[in-house]
Amino acid sequence: MARRNIVRLFELRKGNLDSRVNRDYVNNGIATIPCRISDYSDVISTYSVKGFEIPNTEFIDYLKETAEVTPSECPLVLDIVGDCLSQEDKKTIEETLLDNLAYQLGMVEKDEKRHTHTFVLMMIGLIVSGLLLWFTRDLAEEARELFFILFWFMGDTLCDYIFLTGYDLRRERRLAGRLASIKVIFSESYEAPNYTESDVDQLYTEIEKKVNKTIREEENDVLYVHVRK
Repeated sequence: MARRNIVRLFELRKGNLDSRVNRDYVNNGIATIPCRISDYSDVISTYSVKGFEIPNTEFIDYLKETAEVTPSECPLVLDIVGDCLSQEDKKTIEETLLDNLAYQLGMVEKDEKRHTHTFVLMMIGLIVSGLLLWFTRDLAEEARELFFILFWFMGDTLCDYIFLTGYDLRRERRLAGRLASIKVIFSESYEAPNYTESDVDQLYTEIEKKVNKTIREEENDVLYVHVRK
């Protein structure tokens, strides 16, 4: 009997992620995330009080994990499927989700700014330590050892930021921006969407308005701070 190399077969197995994602979620460049619920508390945490609602963490985790596998260039539509919600519930859910996702985008932006400041400091430190190494090149190696350590530490940190941490931050920033721009719809039963060009144009227009609004708000905040100073 021929010897079977089953391990090699497992190594050769392909997942076909892109084709499955396009089949299951993407239509005409828009990624739809369906989520079936049986109760209001599936989306809004039972610990919330009226007027200060927060999303259910499991729901947010499902939303993020699903959105993350969809193409980064695709706008997101969240289709909440169920017949257990009143009109007031739907309004509360939409406002709570959008507020929470916008808040999380702000946290990502804050983290991104912190890493950018660190990057600038590391760049300055690399240049300074490199100059010190150059100007002290006639000194003994023992006297320059601290400058060597600083130089390689700064260089290693910069490489990590550019090729590893920086990539992860940019990916997280794009995902947070997509989630903060998500369109929330409600349906009693799920049907695979078939977006027309008009639907696509309308969604892009809505996202563009949200983006421009946040840009204006940020500019006004900066202007207000300068006026106060």
